[in-house]
Amino acid sequence: MDALRATKRKLFSEVRDVVVDLPVFMTAPLYRHWHLHWGATAAEIAAWLPGDAFLPRAQFRPTRAITIDAPPDAVWQWLVQVGCLRGGFYSNDLLDNLGHPSATAIVPDLQDLHVGRWVPMSPSATPSEQTAFKVHSYEVNEWLLWSKPDSTWAWRLTPTDDGGTRLVTRIHAVYDWRHPLMAAFGVLLMEFGDFAMCRRMLRGIKARAESLAEDANRPAPRELSVGGPA
Repeated sequence: MDALRATKRKLFSEVRDVVVDLPVFMTAPLYRHWHLHWGATAAEIAAWLPGDAFLPRAQFRPTRAITIDAPPDAVWQWLVQVGCLRGGFYSNDLLDNLGHPSATAIVPDLQDLHVGRWVPMSPSATPSEQTAFKVHSYEVNEWLLWSKPDSTWAWRLTPTDDGGTRLVTRIHAVYDWRHPLMAAFGVLLMEFGDFAMCRRMLRGIKARAESLAEDANRPAPRELSVGGPA
């Protein structure tokens, strides 16, 4: 019974998150110029990121960022386990992880990062270049690049002077109008859905990494001595 109540609470929370984000989904194209650079500084927007040279004709090119009060290695692990029915996307689980809650802990079995590994975007039993990114390249705790033929998704982690991390992400996505249905789906997904999902994902990573860092820095409880002095 407790498990059923917990499942219902989680489902209610996921539905609530989608409802809260609905106005953002519907209105994102109206303030596209602003949300394409949400959280990023002018220097971060102008800076080179891995994958920048791959799709020069990409129509969708957001650069977004967030400050995280945790060191890069505490952030990196959350990125490594991203993927549908892996660690999730720490965003709207009802929409991007089939209602399965995104991970709230580091999962050792999902830390198997290597070039060519699939990063599934859908629950397809057999990932493909249409349904998943691949890990293209990376430098541990510094940057990570996912790619597929029509898009790239890059992440950069830069340590701050106070021991935190600036997490910057950039997407390049091409709308290939030689395939109208796929291009129209891409427009719907990116122009309407991407900002709300990406912002929630960045905030989800921030909350998880900061929680992990707090746990690591919390002093161990002192043992109580039993009995008096000898």
